[in-house]
Amino acid sequence: MTQTSRWYLGAGVLLCMFSVWASGAWGQSDILIADFERSDYGDWKATGEAFGPGPARGTLSGQMSVTGFKGKALVNTYFKGDGTVGTLTSPPFKLERKHINFLIGGGWHPGKTCIDLLVEGKVVRTATGPNREPGGTECLDPYGWDVSDLKGKTARIRIVDSATGGWGHINIDYIVQSDKKRQVGPGERELVIKRRYLHIPVKNGAPKRRMRLVLGERTVQEFEIELADGEPDFWVFNDVSSLKGRTMKIQVDRLSSDSKGLTSIVQADEVPDADKLYKEKYRPQFHFTSRRGWNNDPNGLVYYKGEYHLFYQHNPYGWNWGNMHWGHAVSRDLVHWKELSIALYPHRFGDWCFSGSAVVDKDDTAGFKTGDDDVLVAAYTSTGRGEAIAYSNDRGRTFTDYKGNPVVKHSGRDPKVIWYKPGNHWVMAVFDQRDNSRGVAFYTSSNLKDWAFQSRIDGYYECPEIFEMPVDGDKNKTRWVVYAADGAYAIGRFDGKTFTTPPGQGKHRFNYGNCFYASQTFNNIPPEDGRRIQIAWGRIEHPDMPFNQMMDFPVELTLRTTEKGIRMFAEPVKEIELLHEKKHAWSSETLSEKENLLKGITGNLFHIRAEFKLGDAREFGFNIRSIPVTYDVREQRLSCKGKTVPLKPADGKIRLEILVDRTSIEIFANDGLIYMPIGVIPPDDNKTLQVFTSGAETRVNSLAVYKIRSAWTK
Repeated sequence: MTQTSRWYLGAGVLLCMFSVWASGAWGQSDILIADFERSDYGDWKATGEAFGPGPARGTLSGQMSVTGFKGKALVNTYFKGDGTVGTLTSPPFKLERKHINFLIGGGWHPGKTCIDLLVEGKVVRTATGPNREPGGTECLDPYGWDVSDLKGKTARIRIVDSATGGWGHINIDYIVQSDKKRQVGPGERELVIKRRYLHIPVKNGAPKRRMRLVLGERTVQEFEIELADGEPDFWVFNDVSSLKGRTMKIQVDRLSSDSKGLTSIVQADEVPDADKLYKEKYRPQFHFTSRRGWNNDPNGLVYYKGEYHLFYQHNPYGWNWGNMHWGHAVSRDLVHWKELSIALYPHRFGDWCFSGSAVVDKDDTAGFKTGDDDVLVAAYTSTGRGEAIAYSNDRGRTFTDYKGNPVVKHSGRDPKVIWYKPGNHWVMAVFDQRDNSRGVAFYTSSNLKDWAFQSRIDGYYECPEIFEMPVDGDKNKTRWVVYAADGAYAIGRFDGKTFTTPPGQGKHRFNYGNCFYASQTFNNIPPEDGRRIQIAWGRIEHPDMPFNQMMDFPVELTLRTTEKGIRMFAEPVKEIELLHEKKHAWSSETLSEKENLLKGITGNLFHIRAEFKLGDAREFGFNIRSIPVTYDVREQRLSCKGKTVPLKPADGKIRLEILVDRTSIEIFANDGLIYMPIGVIPPDDNKTLQVFTSGAETRVNSLAVYKIRSAWTK
């Protein structure tokens, strides 16, 4: 499970859910204690380093976007990061109103990241920030103290940061005395479930609220959501069809009294904005994206009865990382995907469903089979328990969590399970961290439930993968491949328990792009097909969309002998041709510097195949919607968007294959020797193509450009 991905936040957030309140609607009798709009703290006394030279002008270096404060500045103790500490104390003032209200954010460390009210030197009121786990939000919330019993006394405000480490800071702004209390509190709504979906409004950058769906005394779902109190950025949906006819309570832990977040939730039998689905401005048209919310690692890639199953890390309730479930989609051709209901829900709040794999238990080794279909077994990391399994008897439509979970408990995550036929047993390759080292541990099992540790290899991080492939298509000459999330792979042998590489052989780089991570290959591909098909997480943000991130296009992997030894090649699966529309083709053309064979061809979805013969040109390549893909003849290097890779010609030729979607350009060079997936959002006003040469003419042996139709078109 990718850790860094949890820090993604939507860009351009301008308003917090309480921005209207924070604009000054306090009433005439309010007494301002501090708004921190000066360049310094004035009469307030600071100690330590945490408070910096004066109020922060919003977000500090290395910090997530800070929102919800009033004006241009606030107290923000993230100065130089979470390691600094200190205090900030006000001059004395007289308590003249019933309440003290303020805005607060930052870390939940009672007594350590807090704001205190001092009377006669003693703490009589205190409050801390809302964040105690990785993720969270830097949006400030309103909070208030009832001080009516202290009226007339002299007091001071003290802001404290004595915590270091995660969320070891406090954010405070706009402290006032008022006769009206402003504060968030629990909210609840009761309703009878009559439709399939609950539509829930989301505002990017709003404070994360914990929402519960409760039947009687039982919590059936619990998650965090950036609930929109006013106008939402988009709507997410929760499938509650299994609860039809039942009375359910929707509970929110912290809600403003003027929030419309709960009352805005509606029921419907269609997903939100169904008529606009897959037509959004930046929606990739032949790369998989989730209908709503965040996706990252592909999980559980498995083929069964004509369907390719793609499970994936998924936040159904927001644009950012969080609430890790397993989303689920199926395809019969690797191009057209149908998103199904969520496959795996967290065991309980905080026990997230991190990455893993899926297998078809053909021989029912686990004893889970109840019908005619073979059982699909998912192996995943349940973060509060360990490596867990769940099983499905209905082709992956629903899963049952194994009561004996966890099946493996260790310091690591992300189990990849395969069947090792020579040993007649299952193998689990799982990220393993111990003694300050990272690697892959191998376990074996006869029944998917009882696992024994066998061996370990060092030098690998999360999302491990292992599989066997023929070399140069020779089924009698095979090698095993091991890699982890970055795709850097080793080639060796595996006896079902231990992976070994030849002496002196290390890892080889696989991809040279900017949007590839945590790839996985399909289990159970039919022998008559025989392909090794891989899908990776395409790490690219989709701004202003109701979804975020995508999957790279499926590629077929092969092992081939090169001058440097055996290497892994990647080419787009042949099914891309199902989307071909109009073809433009040339052969045996001499391209001059002022010539563009592709003049007049416009669009944003293309499949390009080309073979160039090297000559006297300095460089040649393509401009794709103003994005250059360039081959430097002298340096023998291929480059795009700041990514560069050495590429020697093959028989004096360079072959390029390029897939162009709305937010990506995937480049395959010399029949897949080089794989360069590039995430990019081209300018809206440029949809042109150009093939170019510089310094001299270049011979174009062949060039074909196919326009691509959307995979989402019915």
